[in-house]
This record gives sequence, structure tokens and C-alpha cells, in this order.
Amino acid sequence: GMMSRRVFLKSLTALLGGYSLPAIAYTRPAPVWKTLQTSPVAGFQYYQGETLWPQLAIGQFLTLARETNNPYDDRAIRIDWQGHQLGYLPRMDNAAVSQLIDRREKLSALIVGLKKSNNAWDRVEVEVRWQA
Repeated sequence: GMMSRRVFLKSLTALLGGYSLPAIAYTRPAPVWKTLQTSPVAGFQYYQGETLWPQLAIGQFLTLARETNNPYDDRAIRIDWQGHQLGYLPRMDNAAVSQLIDRREKLSALIVGLKKSNNAWDRVEVEVRWQA
């Protein structure tokens, strides 16, 4: 309850040698991003991936775009890097993500794996995160 929190803050203040806690301690907690899935980029060989390859780096953010009018897949999720298309989330991996985007949930994606491989499916691995 309230008491234990006050005691905790007191001991924390004592620990810091009587300095007051920074204001940030009282601000709203930062949003928590939970990993939803990790997937390869499908179709990497068909878009601008090879041209962009030297600039790609682990940790870079990607944009997920819903292509509701995609003739091949009505759940299609395009993966863009700084405005350039890298490919798509694999069809077998896009059901949850397309539903979340359609519900206007906050998602983010980033590069978590890069591999020089002859198999296009092994080149780029992306992690999709969902803001809880």
C-alpha cells in the first residue's frame, strides 16, 4: 500500500545521500513493448533490398504498412526501410499483425538479423513489437 511505498522512497533517498529524487521518477512509466513475433522478410529478392543491403543494420526501425488492396493476400503487411520497400511479412506470419494494425494498435518493427545468404528468406530477420 501507500505506506510501503513511502518507506521505500525514504530508504531510496537515504541511499542517495539525501538528494531529492529526479522528477522523472514520478512521470508516467514508459510504454512497454512486447515482442509479438520474429519473422524473415518475404520477397526480399524482388524489391530494393540488395541495393540497400550495405546500409541495413541490426536495431534499425522498419515501417509496417497494411496493403488491404493486395491482390494476392488481403492480410498483406509491407515492410519498409526509410521509405524503401524491403518485402513483406510472410503470409503464414501476418494474421495477428494485420488484425492488430486494423484495430489501430501500436506496433513497431526492427531488424534483428542480417545474413549474407543465397536464400533470400535468410537475409533479413525482423522483430515485430506491440505496445502493451
